[in-house]
Order: sequence, then structure tokens, then C-alpha cells
Amino acid sequence: MPPKAHILIIDDDANTLASLARAFRLAGHEASVCDNAARALEMAKAQRFDLILSDVVMPGRDGIALLEDLKNVGVSVLTVMMSGQATIEMAVRATRLGAIDFLEKPISTEKLLLTVDNAMRIAHLEEENRELKRRLGRHQIVWASAMMREVLAQVEHVAASETRVCIRGETGTGKELIARTLHEKSQRRSGPFISLNCAAIPAELMESELFGHEKGSFTGAAARHTGKFEQAHRGTLFLDEIGDMPFTMQAKLLRVLEEGEIERVGGDRPFAVNVRVVVATHRDLEEQVRQGAFREDLYHRVFVFPIVLPPLRERCEDIPALVEHFVRQFAEQNNWKPKKFSADSTEKLKQYPWPGNVRELRNVIERILLLATGDTVDAETVERALPRDSQWRSAKSDGTGVASHGTHANGSLAGRVEVFERETLLLELKLHHHHMTNTAKALGLERSHLYKKCQQLGIDLRAIRSES
Repeated sequence: MPPKAHILIIDDDANTLASLARAFRLAGHEASVCDNAARALEMAKAQRFDLILSDVVMPGRDGIALLEDLKNVGVSVLTVMMSGQATIEMAVRATRLGAIDFLEKPISTEKLLLTVDNAMRIAHLEEENRELKRRLGRHQIVWASAMMREVLAQVEHVAASETRVCIRGETGTGKELIARTLHEKSQRRSGPFISLNCAAIPAELMESELFGHEKGSFTGAAARHTGKFEQAHRGTLFLDEIGDMPFTMQAKLLRVLEEGEIERVGGDRPFAVNVRVVVATHRDLEEQVRQGAFREDLYHRVFVFPIVLPPLRERCEDIPALVEHFVRQFAEQNNWKPKKFSADSTEKLKQYPWPGNVRELRNVIERILLLATGDTVDAETVERALPRDSQWRSAKSDGTGVASHGTHANGSLAGRVEVFERETLLLELKLHHHHMTNTAKALGLERSHLYKKCQQLGIDLRAIRSES
């Protein structure tokens, strides 16, 4: 059954407006009325309608002119035209301007309601199509560099096998996208792709999340819960940030990988699961093994075929393509007019070191599009949108592209990245008035991961709140 519609009816005849509105309301639709095209344009700009039903011949601006006005101001709404003086030329012109139907008066109630039902089905299909494009866009790998060509060649090479893959790379480089691509190119593509961020799950809940639990197995277990392994049966389970998995859980994961069986918390028997496990981490697993924080036997189980994702600062050739992709994505998502980036604005984006990688770039592009006033984004707008990183900006000002003081000048790569991460977090916290949920959302992080990252970087949340 088609969804009910909010319809704007436009006609200069009061009796027609009253009878059509009554017919639509009796059928369960919502109807608003207007007796002239100029007022109708203002109503369409001010609120959302599912359908416009407009007469053609009216005093002042007619229905055809209304179609042109709607198109010029960027209002996209399904429109049906009606006229008692219809001509073929009139119908052709209306159709070219976007009308989905042209009805000749007098129109039966049955015909009108059928037209509305058909229009709503069209709208529903168009929305499904847009959602599908958005979903595909979110999971699309965008690249232009030789580095990423090599990465994707490795993905192609290993995807069809059952080999366990460990994806390594800094936060925000797109490890989950690579894992999804591995799944889509594998023989398991018709099965589910299930993802779990090990850093976002409290240690006491990790076993239940992975293996599930039976009803009554612990306080609060009001019903049976299906774990990620069971959900991923005949598909792929992606364990992100496996380096953050609690040590006690590592032994249980190892047993599942060796035996192919799981047992729910509170269960009395194990059962088989058929799952390909792909893992990812931004940590140095070898160093964690040496420090005793990660089991060596589990390391050898998951680290069979490594794929290393380079940070964005090492593949600046990808930035223009990524910018174009994100601009198109945000334009479709928000019904914005797409903007172009000038050559110097793109160059400025290339100069920034991107400690948050592609995820940070996406957030910055959204900020730029909100700040930009014209059809073309200039370098000044990019400058305003980028984090206020004093060390990076001083590096730019001396023309070297390398910071001339502090940790950036003499520290290791990891140390420099840590400085950028810390300054980026401090900036975002300030921008969002230290609201952790909003800050985490802006950075594309889980809230628990943001707390953990602040702790790792030595950010005292209580202290900075008291200072503000």
C-alpha cells in the first residue's frame, strides 16, 4: 500500500480547491490549498510537499511558469498538471519541465487518487535508489595513487581465498572499507559482513558480543543474544582494532579460530560456525607481543597475509579524487548544489599532514562546504576549516613544509602523529564545547574510543573543562 502524501493543490477556482482537498483528505492524505502560483512557490520553498497538483491556466503566473520557478530555485517535488484547456504542446512543455503527469479536466476522483498513488510509488522508488547510491558511496574506495593501486592489487590477490588477512594502518585510513572489499570479492559475498570494533566494547561484554549468551546466563540477560560469530555464519567477521582486545579474550578467540566452534555464555554445548575472520589494527602487534600485551600464538593465527594501508599524507595524489567524492556525497545527502575546489585550495589540502587521515578529510570537507559562500571553494575557506595547528602553520610559513620547532622537528614519525592527534582532539573538543558525544561523532569515533584516545594522549578532560 503506497504511503500517504502531503499534497499542495493550486487552482484559482475556490470550489475546485475545496472539492479536491476534501477528496484527498477522505482518502487519508494531507492537503494544503493555494489559489495562485506566486504564493504556491513561497509555500513550496518553506515546507516539504510530497506532491504538487497544479492547474495550468491561472491569472498572473500560470502553472507552466510555476514549474520553471520551482526548477530555478532548486525545489524538487513531484508535480502533476491539470487543465480544462489542454493542448499537446502544453503537455509536452510541462513534461519537459519535470511534470510526471498531465490530466485533463474534469477529472474523476478515482483518477486523481490513482495518480497520487502512482506518484507516491515513484517517490518511494526514487528514495530507495538514492539510499542505495548513498550506501554504495559510503563503501566505495576512492584512489588515484600508485600506493593504493598496489594495496588493491593485494586485495584482489587474496580475496578469493580463505586466508586470514590483517589490515594495518593508522586510524581513519579506511581499514573497514578494505575489509568490505575483501568480502565483496570473495566467494562469501552472498553471506553477511559483520563488523565489531574491539576498542569500543567493554571487557566484561566482549565474550557476549562475540559468542552470544543464553537467557538468564547473567543479570540482565532477559533473552538469548546472538553473537557476532553466529551472525557472520557463512560470511565474514571483521574484528577492528584487535590490538585492543582484552588479553583474557584472546585465548578464547584463538580456540574458536583453531576449532571453528563457539559456545554462548551460559550455554552447555559448543556448535560449529563457518566464518572468515579479517582483523585490523593501528597498533604495532609485534611490539605488543614483545611486551606481553598480545598473545604470540594468536598473532601467528591472524597475521597470515598483512595488508598495510598508507596514511593519507603519504598519498596526496588521492586527495583531489577524495574531495570530489565527498563533495558529491554531501551534495546528494543534503540536497546541496555541488561546489568546485580551486587549484590553490586543493593544494592547501595537500599540504596539511592529515593525522586523522581520510576520516578527518571527510569531516573537513563537510566543514568547508558549510563555510563556503560561492560556487567555488577558495584557499582562504580551506584555511579557516583546517584545525588551528600552530606547529603545522609555522612550518608552512617558513616555506619548508616541516615544523621548525617542538616535537615535529625532532621526534619520530609516531611522535609527530601523536602531537597532531592531540592538537586535533583539543580543537574538536573546544569546537563542540567539550561535549564528548558530539566530538566523537565529528571525528568518526566511538564515544568510548574517544575517552580512551584522550587518556592515551594525556588529555585531562576535567582540567580543560575547568579552564573553559
